[in-house]
Amino acid sequence: GVCVNSRDEFNKYRSPLVSRYASKEMAYNFSDRKKFTTWRKLWIYLAKAEKALGLPVTEAQVAEMESHAEDIDFAMAAEEESKLRHDVMAHVHTFAHCCPTAAPIIHLGATSCYVGDNTDLIMLRDGFDILLPKLARVIDRLSNFAEKYAGLPTLGFTHYQPAQLTTVGKRACLWLQDLAMDMRNLQRAREDLRFRGVKGTTGTQASFLQLFQGDHDKVEDLDRMVTEMAGFKKAYMVTGQTYSRKVDIDCLSHLASMGATIHKICTDIRLLANLKEIEEPFEKEQIGSSAMPYKRNPMRCERCCSLARHLIALLADPLQTASVQWLERTLDDSANRRISLPESFLTADIILSTLQNITEGLVVYPKVIERHILHELPFMATENIIMAMVKAGGNRQDCHEKIRVLSQQAATVVKHEGGDNDLLARVQADPYFAPILGHLDNILDPKTFIGRAPQQVARFLSEEVRPLLEPYKAEIDVKIELEL
Repeated sequence: GVCVNSRDEFNKYRSPLVSRYASKEMAYNFSDRKKFTTWRKLWIYLAKAEKALGLPVTEAQVAEMESHAEDIDFAMAAEEESKLRHDVMAHVHTFAHCCPTAAPIIHLGATSCYVGDNTDLIMLRDGFDILLPKLARVIDRLSNFAEKYAGLPTLGFTHYQPAQLTTVGKRACLWLQDLAMDMRNLQRAREDLRFRGVKGTTGTQASFLQLFQGDHDKVEDLDRMVTEMAGFKKAYMVTGQTYSRKVDIDCLSHLASMGATIHKICTDIRLLANLKEIEEPFEKEQIGSSAMPYKRNPMRCERCCSLARHLIALLADPLQTASVQWLERTLDDSANRRISLPESFLTADIILSTLQNITEGLVVYPKVIERHILHELPFMATENIIMAMVKAGGNRQDCHEKIRVLSQQAATVVKHEGGDNDLLARVQADPYFAPILGHLDNILDPKTFIGRAPQQVARFLSEEVRPLLEPYKAEIDVKIELEL
């Protein structure tokens, strides 16, 4: 028989962010079910607060709404929306259909943004709460790596040309410092989020002032009570119809900034993989290339770079959206935000999970690293050789000239003849350097070229990195299994 799979999902475009990569929890955070059950919770909070403040809302109406908070008839809502061309009223009608007693008071005094914007703020907050422990895990794994290799000398690179030595762990601290900035940025963006609350159609709370017959205190109490029920400490004091779209810039700019960090880290790993100094984890069965069986490609780092680029590009959306909101609001924010807000969080989620997987299994090849050092070390050691000669009674200028001539000869062998760097052999063969030949091994020990790198690593990890991880202790040991 012919294998036929008529499943509808294969007949239409699905975002790879969800179908291929994203975690269940982040995919759920921006799902229709979460969105519309949150709308219903917000209608319940509003009814409860209105009842507590003396409006004609009964216990029975609130109880009826609560008993139907989760059972959403999505087909009915879609049908209502096709008739009404209004997503919020479609869901008001759908909710009212299963709550006949509460129907007259659902959405009382509210505007669409009461559910729409407040739900978005809840999703943004919950999105940060999903990302922060993941970022903490990446920082934890990389900290362990930095600690383990704090003293392993490696060639530094400036301009991607060999430079003075650093250590493998110290280089990882450059990555960690950026991630620590991202951690503080995400924490701040999350803490700065406020609730839109109960503000009415143009932000003046006029409908609620009318409901409460001019009692300003009750309008303020209503705003505060609903804000607290939704789990926020504060609401924005002033809004137009919507909360300021600058809030979206604030959230997404920190995600884009984290994208830049992760792109840099993964690019560094890709460059080091080419040198065979460091590799991302590679499964036993994994195939690197359909044509070249020996290939071990840094595909996870490449995926991170690919998605980080999208995360950075998405920042243009909220910047432009905020800039074109006229007066109290225009609706040209809506379709854009449906894409840019979830995609930013989904993309950030995926690259953090992938980076956790990478940092849990980074492979280091000390022998390759050492070979690269020994290839360049003779040139780097020239300054130390000069100092040793001067200590032994030599003249700095004479010594400098001798070394310069021998270095040029050695460079010719390396560049024109493809040979190894033979500067040391030339130094050993020149009687001028006889006074220091006994000290050459010490002068050329890579550990004498790494400065304070190990001490910097130890202090940085203990003073700046580990304290950042404290709030996430309970979630730090979760492992990531990558689907793909």
